[in-house]
Order: sequence, then structure tokens, then C-alpha cells
Amino acid sequence: MKHLLFAALLAASPAAAQDQMTLVLDWFVNPDHGPIIVAQENGYFADAGLQVEVIAPADPADPPKMVAVGRADLAISYQPQLHLQVAEGLPLIRVGTLVATPLNCLLVLEDGPVKAIADLKGARVGFSVAGVEEALLSAILARNGLSMNEITLVNVNWSLSPALMSGQVDAVIGAFRNFELNQMEIEGVPGRCFYPEEEGLPAYDELIYVANPETMDADMIGRFLAATERATQYIVNHPRESWEIFAGTSPELQDELNEKAWADTLPRFALRPAALDAGRYARFESFLHQAGLIAAARPVSGLAVDLGAP
Repeated sequence: MKHLLFAALLAASPAAAQDQMTLVLDWFVNPDHGPIIVAQENGYFADAGLQVEVIAPADPADPPKMVAVGRADLAISYQPQLHLQVAEGLPLIRVGTLVATPLNCLLVLEDGPVKAIADLKGARVGFSVAGVEEALLSAILARNGLSMNEITLVNVNWSLSPALMSGQVDAVIGAFRNFELNQMEIEGVPGRCFYPEEEGLPAYDELIYVANPETMDADMIGRFLAATERATQYIVNHPRESWEIFAGTSPELQDELNEKAWADTLPRFALRPAALDAGRYARFESFLHQAGLIAAARPVSGLAVDLGAP
């Protein structure tokens, strides 16, 4: 009888009852995804009754669209992109935050001719994501007396720092301050960032989790966010050990660039990933509306939700 009871308990173990979940990253695995990887490696997802499949997209533009059509439960996206895509009619809503500060910057050569944004008049500016990056760039230029007509946009197809270092462009928008700046320093061609939040743009969450509000499983997503919050606490408490756990998942991560980026990203992870700063989303929606980039400002409830709210 005891043997039968033991067998029954094994059959009902948490591993057998885990909910399967698909998360699409915004890009290949990198230090921005630290809480996700640490939660996976430390067993926090399993503890939350989840089996999370983490997928790197073939095209960085695909993740929100995959969520919108039901091909994934969650995707990592960007707050500015969310506002524009909701305005376009995509069924998306922010359910959590991964990186709670802007990472994007307007990047130039430290020793180059661009000392101030006004120096970009007549310059070539590289970009990768149409719409979002153009919106940010347009606002930065306008605050400094320039218009988009006074620069030449060049699609550098995700090759941001190489395009800048090679002289193909004079500046790039969409560079991440925790990644491209370190990449250029390592290459011996240092860069300098102009930060959007210091150039008149409202502060925003760089990386967020988005779901389809019509089909999402709020309970499952809540457990996912609790697991990543636990992982973030571990990262903050154990920065060196967490780096070793993260880097240990792939030889490609074990280099100087990723180690530097890890240190620069750590203080930017959302300590309360489920928590929502409604004012931040309202301000950014208003900014886009005033800039003429969306037809009307939506209420925050149409853009973001706090799944942990009572």
C-alpha cells in the first residue's frame, strides 16, 4: 500500500503538472535577458509550475506580431513600440517590465565631428527599426532646432556600431548604451551617447513583456513575473554568481563584451516586474500624440495592466 501511495505522489509531482508557456525574446540571448535565464537555470519557473520555452526570433520585428496572432504567450518588446502598435490596431498589452529605464541612445563617435545634436544638420543617421526609432529621433532633433528633412536616414540593418565605426554614417539611433558603447570601447573606437530622456523625451520602460489581452492567461503570466522577480533579487544580491550562471548557458556569452554589458544592465532590471507606473505610460502616450505620431491618446488601461493589482 505504501508503495502505491509513493507512486501516486510521484505521478502528481509538480514536474508533471507544469503549465507550458512560450516566450519570444526581442533578439538573441544577451544580458538584457538576465532575469529570464537565471529564473530558468535556478529552477524558479519550475517552482512556479511553469515550463517556459524561450525562443530567439529570426526577425526582431516578429515577437509582438507572434503574440498578437496567438503563436506565443509572451514577447519581449519596447514601450515606445507598444504605443505605436496598439495605435495600429494590434491586440497587445504590457503585462510586465524587464528593463525599467531607457537603453536606447543616439550614438556618435567620441572624437568625431558631432559634438552637439545641432551638428547633425546634413548628417547621415543610421537606424534599424522604422517607426519607433524615427519617432525618437524626430523628437530629439526638434528639441535642438532640426527636422528630419535636414538629415539623411540610412537603414543599417542592425549593424549599428560597425556602420558608425566604419564611417558609413555619422550617428546611429537605436544603439543600446549597455551594449554598443562597450562594443566600441573594446574595438578601440569609443563612442558617446545622447540620451533620449535627457533630450526632452519622457522616461520609459525599454524592455517590456507584452501579451494578447483577448487570450492571455493572467494566472500563468503572474507566476512567470513572480519567478523573474525572484531571479532579479538573486541577481542584485549575487551579481558575480548570477553572471556565471548566465554566461554558463552558452560559450558565445563568455566574452568581455557580454561581461561588461551584464554589469551595466544589472541596475536597470525592473525590481518589481509586475508593477505598473501608469503615469509613465500616460506621459509617453501624450508625447506621441502631441508629436503627431498617433491620432489619439488612449487611456493607460488600453496599453498596460498590473496583473498583481487587487
